[in-house]
Order: sequence, then C-alpha cells, then structure tokens
Amino acid sequence: MSISERLAAFSGGQVLLHEDLKKHTTFRIGGPADWFVVPKNADALASAARICVEENVPYFLLGKGSNVLFGDKGFRGVVISTKMLCGYTLLAGNRIHAEVGAELKDVCAFAQTNGLSGLEFACGIPGSVGGAVFMNAGAYDGEIKNVVATVTVLRPDGSRCEISQDDMAFGYRQSLVQSEKSIALDVIFQLEASTQEGIAAKMADLQAKRESKQPLEMASAGSTFKRPEGHFAGKLIMDAGLRGHSIGGAQVSEKHCGFVINKGNATAADVLALIAHVQETVQRHSGVWLEPEVRLIGE
Repeated sequence: MSISERLAAFSGGQVLLHEDLKKHTTFRIGGPADWFVVPKNADALASAARICVEENVPYFLLGKGSNVLFGDKGFRGVVISTKMLCGYTLLAGNRIHAEVGAELKDVCAFAQTNGLSGLEFACGIPGSVGGAVFMNAGAYDGEIKNVVATVTVLRPDGSRCEISQDDMAFGYRQSLVQSEKSIALDVIFQLEASTQEGIAAKMADLQAKRESKQPLEMASAGSTFKRPEGHFAGKLIMDAGLRGHSIGGAQVSEKHCGFVINKGNATAADVLALIAHVQETVQRHSGVWLEPEVRLIGE
C-alpha cells in the first residue's frame, strides 16, 4: 500500500496531492505540498503522523497558517492540517476545553459569551489554539502560558500524555511542544469569572488598537521579527529608514514596520530577501540583530 493509500485509509479526512500551500497561509505564499492531509479527529491525526514516521517522510503540522512562510517550491512531505479539530466546550471550574484546530478568536468569543475572562489579549491573534500553544503566543501584556491549565500532547514516540502548565516550559515564543517536537492535541484553559459586558469592552478596545496600528488589511504572517531585548523591532526598522521598503512583491509595512506584507504577488524569495536586507540594515544602524519570528518552512 502506497503512502497516499495509507494516509487516505487512516486519516479519515481529505488527502490532496500537490496542494498549493499559499491557499492555506495568511501570507498567501507557498508552493505545493507533496501531500496535504486533513484528519477528521485527534486519533486520525495521530495515525497520519505515525504513517509519516513509518514511511520516513517529513511532516509539518499546520493550523490557521499564520506565522508561517512556505518556500516557493513547497514542502517535500506531508502537511497535516488541524482545521477539522476545531471543537471547544465549557467545563466546570471556569475552564474551557479546546481542540488544537479551533480558532483563537472563536474560543475568545466563546469565553466572553460565558463570562470568562483571561483570553481577551488573544482575540485578534489570527491563529489556532495549537499554534498559540506552540509559540506561546502573546499580545498586549498577555501570554497563552498565563491561561493554560493542561495540554494533551502526542510525543515523538507515539505516546499521549497530559502536561501541566508548570511542565510546558513556556518562554518567549517557546514551549515544550516546540522544543521536543511533540504535537498538541487539545488544551484546557483556566479562566476567571467576570461580566460579559466588561470582557466585550476590553476585547473591543484591544481590537481597535490592533486595527489602528497593524496592517490587518494586507496579507502577512503577523509580526515578522521577535522583540529584541530592550527594543521594539518595528521602531528599529523605522529608525533604519526602511518604512515601505520593497523587494519584489514584499514590503515593510508603512503602517507598522514590524510587519512584512505581501502586496499581492510576493514570492517567498522576495520575503526572504527583504528579511535579510532588514536584518543587515538594522544591525548596521543600531547594532541589533533581528531574529525572525515567522517560521520558514520547506524549499
């Protein structure tokens, strides 16, 4: 049985060949994946990952496709999409259980509807629960680590276990899932009771700030660079005279210099060249080396 047949038999969902990855990322950039698999549940996801290991084929787990730049030649292997693992439910004790493919904004809205506070900071982050845990996503002085109770993970050896927040090794854009190459399957958030009106007001305020400062109307992967210690990447880039600087279809956003945007026809090569130019220029100007936050994947 071929790997395509095995994936189709065990994933329980879609298996697409040579699927363009630009359809599945917020950057709208990326060549084809050899296989693009959409498992129907956590068991099917685990089966797809196991098949990849047995067939010695690389695989990459993809949520909402933010914070990712796929190469122009795509990905030689299997991209496993979590978009069907999108459920979330209310638990006792001010907790919410969410599958990794659930959109953060949807879980935030669900929390607000149920009068649960703590996730307001994440209401505008354009990613999935799994991606947020992987990167310890944060904004406006909030971080995922502050609201996670436990994470169920699939470890590289195929075992599953529930890991407490204390053992998740959360750091700035870091987590245990990332460092040990595990797969997060679901998350339990620990929140606090509050008023629906108060939560809604805070979410609206943060969203207004995002819309006024960030180029949400343009295709991007989110913040392109990590925050350097003692600095802000966007200001360093602006001070280096790079506001609006373009290479091909990629541009340093004029609205927020910390974002590289796709003006409509950017290639991954354009983005990578612009990232390198920004890094070199900023280092010459301020002595600070900017480390990419966006993940660079594939060929």
